[in-house]
Amino acid sequence: MGDKEVDPILSMEGICKSFPGVKALDGVDFSLWPKEVHALVGENGAGKSTLIKILAGVYKMDSGKILVEGRPVDISSPRQAQEHGISVVHQEFTLVPQMTVAENIMLSNMPSIPGLRSLVDKKTMVYESEKILNGLGVDIDVFAPVRLLTMAEQQIVEIAKALSGKTRILVMDEPTAALSNVEVERLFDVIRTLVSKGIAVIYISHKLEEVFRISHRITVLRDGRVVSSSPISEVTRNEVVKQMVGRELTTMYDRCKADIGGPAMEVKGLLLDPAGEPISFTVHEGEILGIAGLMGAGQIQLARALFGIGRTYGGEVLLRGRPASLSSPSKAVRSGVGLVTENRKEEGLVQLLSVSKNITITVLDAISRRGVLSSWMEDRIVTEKIEELDIRTPSPKQPVMNLSGGNQQKVVLAKWLAVDPDVMIMCEPTRGIDVGAKAEIYRLIGGMAKNGKAVLLISSEIPEVVGMSDRVLVLHSGRVVGELMGDECTQEAVLRLATGGSVVGA
Repeated sequence: MGDKEVDPILSMEGICKSFPGVKALDGVDFSLWPKEVHALVGENGAGKSTLIKILAGVYKMDSGKILVEGRPVDISSPRQAQEHGISVVHQEFTLVPQMTVAENIMLSNMPSIPGLRSLVDKKTMVYESEKILNGLGVDIDVFAPVRLLTMAEQQIVEIAKALSGKTRILVMDEPTAALSNVEVERLFDVIRTLVSKGIAVIYISHKLEEVFRISHRITVLRDGRVVSSSPISEVTRNEVVKQMVGRELTTMYDRCKADIGGPAMEVKGLLLDPAGEPISFTVHEGEILGIAGLMGAGQIQLARALFGIGRTYGGEVLLRGRPASLSSPSKAVRSGVGLVTENRKEEGLVQLLSVSKNITITVLDAISRRGVLSSWMEDRIVTEKIEELDIRTPSPKQPVMNLSGGNQQKVVLAKWLAVDPDVMIMCEPTRGIDVGAKAEIYRLIGGMAKNGKAVLLISSEIPEVVGMSDRVLVLHSGRVVGELMGDECTQEAVLRLATGGSVVGA
């Protein structure tokens, strides 16, 4: 990390920002030194995104000041942020899939042929993009279309794109959300390379184990204020969690074990690929069945097939002992199956609609009479679900896009609880949300099982699967390679199976 005798490369002092009815930031101070990875953590709604959007020129602060290398600066647009060497790598990629790696990297700084400004200098474009990638210590074909890259490679291209300007401060927002463990290690190598070259990094993540591995300092926000800011070596993970949520979470996965009933869903010889192996399993009433595997192992494909989105090539599904046709989402819902997708923003919610409309979107037929929506029935269901799930929103009429990630996920759960399905398939239910919201989601999942629902819990977070599940099925390369329960269901055993090993040895 940089020498603290020099000035910080970035100082944000007394930053305040309010929105109608909400004070998002209340006198926030934040500093960043050269060659430093500074973690910024806090629950959803704590103010992290607002602070970063002010730094990136998306929002204008109400009061406070920003200094870059000790000089006050005005950042009222993204272009001005870039001029001051500030770049943001967002959680959702901004790449153009059909374009090549080189075209994406240089998109904002495309070189032109001297004297012919309308013509791209492709030779320089390729040279500059290769130079940036080589500087990061990675080997990615600059002529390859981005759509053919892995998620990790796309993440690195996003970073290279940010570095195509004169970046000195790089903000990384949940950079490992869609990466496997191996890919995370590769990204960390890239971050260390950046730091060695003098770039300062603001690292935003809900994954505290990663924060403690890669960061030099950590700042905790809660309710728009700085709770603490200190070297990472001077705090523990439990202390950070307590600072984030204002309480200790000693029973993160604690739940009352439900009484396991009869078979709710039986999957027999299901083929997801004509050349693949058939998948068979049963999930019972009141049971949480975890399905684990590395990214691409087939667990998401399985979930989508069971909900009538993905294609199958054989096999059958029984619901409560009867053959079920799950060839479309509408048939799946009528059969008593719900799906919480891994991508709530694009598939789980209609971002421009209100909290109320999102909650009732799955039960429109039930709350309508002769094609006319019953307002009182809608209000009754919405009020009940907001209270039951403790959804924090100024109003049911609030656009769901304005809610924090954790509260958005609660709205997704609310719309399915309104349907009251027998089988709930949950894909990455806590992706991108903070530890406090995670604990609440776990409580809700446990409550579903206690009420007799069968839950399929699909997650790339092994501690989550092990901590919440009654049994765990492990997938590897599209096939079930093991079933774990009781004392044999440990994180190590799951990971060993997921990577192609066996329970007794690698």
